[in-house]
Amino acid sequence: MVKYVIKRILLMLMVFMIIISMCFVLVKLLPNKPAEQFGKDMAVIEMRRELLGYNKPIIEQYWIFIQRSLIGGDWGISETLYIGQDVWEKFMEKMPATITVNVYTMLFAVPIGLALGIYAALKKNKWQDHVISTGVMIFVSVPSYVYAFLVQYFLCFKLKWFPFQMAAGYDYLSWETFVSLVPAIISLGFGTVAGLARYTRAELTEVLTSDYLLLARTKGLSRAQTTVRHALRNSMVPIFPMILGEFIGIIGGSLIIEQIFGIPGVGPLYIASITAATPDYNFFMLLSAFYTLVGLSSGILVDLSYGFIDPRIRMGSKK
Repeated sequence: MVKYVIKRILLMLMVFMIIISMCFVLVKLLPNKPAEQFGKDMAVIEMRRELLGYNKPIIEQYWIFIQRSLIGGDWGISETLYIGQDVWEKFMEKMPATITVNVYTMLFAVPIGLALGIYAALKKNKWQDHVISTGVMIFVSVPSYVYAFLVQYFLCFKLKWFPFQMAAGYDYLSWETFVSLVPAIISLGFGTVAGLARYTRAELTEVLTSDYLLLARTKGLSRAQTTVRHALRNSMVPIFPMILGEFIGIIGGSLIIEQIFGIPGVGPLYIASITAATPDYNFFMLLSAFYTLVGLSSGILVDLSYGFIDPRIRMGSKK
């Protein structure tokens, strides 16, 4: 198990470095905005560019980037979006909004997804199962931003239950903020609910038809007892790692939703760093590293969690 963990971590770091290296090279192929255009901030910009080796060959710039940014944590200052401000500090300022909307989404999506999946499995091949399965296929297939527009139209515009945009301010735990986040939570949660319901139904259906449950029924246990004591417990082994992966991976899926609902998180910051008239290279590199690490970490944590949840599973074993 230890060897497998080390191997996966090393492979993750290798993939991470390959992706970040590609991003670095592609960014450096783009032209820099002349420092003279920054006015009073020109001296600060020139000093930071000198530290980051902007006037040196790309190989030296890459080595400086690894030393100062990836190892030292100095990602430079913003040259376009927040001129002269530290990139890392601005990133950390935006993170609470992103974490808040994603935590609320998981608290909404996980119970509903599990409940629908369990109910569909218990009602297999009945009309309830067909209705849930059809709805799941629809919600899995449609992108989250489509739900966002529908939620805005019906709940925000027609019914006027919620505001179009997130409430201003930094009190993310207030009731006003929560209410303003409900449209974003619903839009972001549809896909998670559908995916979790489909996976739960498939796993529980397979367990309910297994031989050991038939044996338990012949020994006198009722259907409810076999379902609660054995079926649910065993079917949750592959489902809980999926929930963990969804919690981590959903952060990367909230990019567009944050932009649509005016959530001041890292999603709009990433999009702005790319789509600005002059791209903000330092923000782009930091956020590319962040989202790459989120995606890779979600995969490895899902794999490793199987061994911790069920001791019978030994990851990387040859037998």
